[in-house]
Amino acid sequence: MSTKITVIPGDGIGPDIVDSAIKILTKVGCDFDYEFVDAGLTALEKTGELLPQNTLDAIKRNGITLKGPLTTPVVEGFTSINVSLRKQFGLYANLRPVKSFKGTQARYDNIDIITVRENTEGMYSGLGQKVSEDGSEAEAMSKITRQGAERIVRFAYELAQREGRKKVTAVHKANILKSTSGLFLKVAREIAEEYPDIESAEMIVDAACMRLVMNPEDFDVIVTTNLFGDIVSDLCAGLVGGLGMAPGANIGKDCAIFEAVHGSAPDIAGKNLANPSSVILASVQMLEYLGMSEQADKIVKALADVIESGDRTTRDLGGSHGTTDFTDAVIERL
Repeated sequence: MSTKITVIPGDGIGPDIVDSAIKILTKVGCDFDYEFVDAGLTALEKTGELLPQNTLDAIKRNGITLKGPLTTPVVEGFTSINVSLRKQFGLYANLRPVKSFKGTQARYDNIDIITVRENTEGMYSGLGQKVSEDGSEAEAMSKITRQGAERIVRFAYELAQREGRKKVTAVHKANILKSTSGLFLKVAREIAEEYPDIESAEMIVDAACMRLVMNPEDFDVIVTTNLFGDIVSDLCAGLVGGLGMAPGANIGKDCAIFEAVHGSAPDIAGKNLANPSSVILASVQMLEYLGMSEQADKIVKALADVIESGDRTTRDLGGSHGTTDFTDAVIERL
């Protein structure tokens, strides 16, 4: 029986790039059964809800989801869709790998870093958010638990062991945020002792950002809290050519969502201009999660060859072609 995958095409360029990824998955021999559902502005227009119940039911029922970029309206009264999904399904680990591809416009050619971000706590938890009646003050609460810190740090070390990585760096701000970041660092140190075969390091977040720009080869696996992970993972994407080359996986105990991490780019929606690499690489993460490493490797090699050769690449990769041509070039190599 084939694996059933929930697919959220998303907003803006989402449907085009998700369609690209599905065509490539089919070409490489993945016999998946896809269930398409809506979220974001597309769902809001159809149902009046950003996250309809049938979408949530499909995510829970199938356990695996491939998701395009979604748009949350930037007005009061709308909660981030991604934050809602992570909390709803306990997707505590956000996995953001970046790797250099020859032929991109990146400044480095030797990057291979994975950021492991705690996905449900910290400043993005939504706790205690309020604004005074006169609009002169605003506040929010950050909460870190020992359980949450242990879970994400152990996830990072287990990932490092599984993938043959040699170093895990805990990124924090314990010198200032002595309670929340202090607890995270304390737990990270305790967990590190359980993995003597892996080099452990710790770094204050601002120093880590500087070091990532100056000496990115110093990093292998980064583990950090929610807000810092959001910022650091985007910085890492900039090292390999931008968010168009950066996938993301949100992983929990019984559910996983794989996504393009960039925005929906409404300015180029429907114009066949978008680079689909981010969601293609997200589908590669999905295959690895499912234990289908052979198919995953084939897609990565085909994608790398297209980008290095410049054959029908998109504008952000230095070419002049669109989503469809780029996808066809990858498919031909498969």
